[in-house]
Amino acid sequence: MGLKLSLIQVGHLILLISEQIGGAAILLGQIFKRLIPPRFDALEFRKCLFSMGYKSLSIMIATAFVVGVILVIQSFVFVERYGMRSQLGWGAGFVIIRELGPVLLALMFSGRVGAFTTAELGTMTVTEQVDGLRCLAIDPISFLVVPRFLAMIISLASLTLIGNAVALVSASIMGEIMMDVDSHTFWSSLFSMLTAGDIFLSVTKSVLFGAIIAVNSCYFGLSTTGGAPGVGIAVNRTVVSSAVAVFVVDFFSTFVLG
Repeated sequence: MGLKLSLIQVGHLILLISEQIGGAAILLGQIFKRLIPPRFDALEFRKCLFSMGYKSLSIMIATAFVVGVILVIQSFVFVERYGMRSQLGWGAGFVIIRELGPVLLALMFSGRVGAFTTAELGTMTVTEQVDGLRCLAIDPISFLVVPRFLAMIISLASLTLIGNAVALVSASIMGEIMMDVDSHTFWSSLFSMLTAGDIFLSVTKSVLFGAIIAVNSCYFGLSTTGGAPGVGIAVNRTVVSSAVAVFVVDFFSTFVLG
């Protein structure tokens, strides 16, 4: 009986995941359909860029600064043991630019922007504002979803580049304080080993992460049911599914492009 119940639960879980993946894929297709040729609200797009990009700048900079500091603190033991002070800049840059920066900033972006977008669209859905747009012959995908999709991709890519730079600066400062690695040595080792491919991988990851967060947040927002409790459930699903998807895409993008 217990085994049968477990199989039923696993089956329900598989069906739920399949439904969500299929719904998100359909939404992504609808977005691309409205991007070729471009059909979306430009004013809404500018508003989303301001709220998602500019207003997220401070928290992203703070997160990136802490990432650089923690990375140097954790590297202290290994650098001291193996005498690799001259390579601190390259090591910090390699980890921050290729991995820690894009992933951690994407998770922070998902918690702030993705959750807010789901709550916003979910509230509009349960209060029938989205249906009202359809009654006024306004396409909700073009008016609500596409501007947020583009804004999230552009915002996260830009914030990741800025965050990487801030994390490297904080790593340089902490390296000089903790390990007596002067800034010239730090930046020389970084730029002597850093390649355009590393930056390309970082930007590519941030674009993919932004697209994933955008599709997830818009899908769960527009599919919200059950009033105010349903909005909370949708936000929770957005954060969890986006985090899982970020790690999965990070693995495959690193494996293919790294």
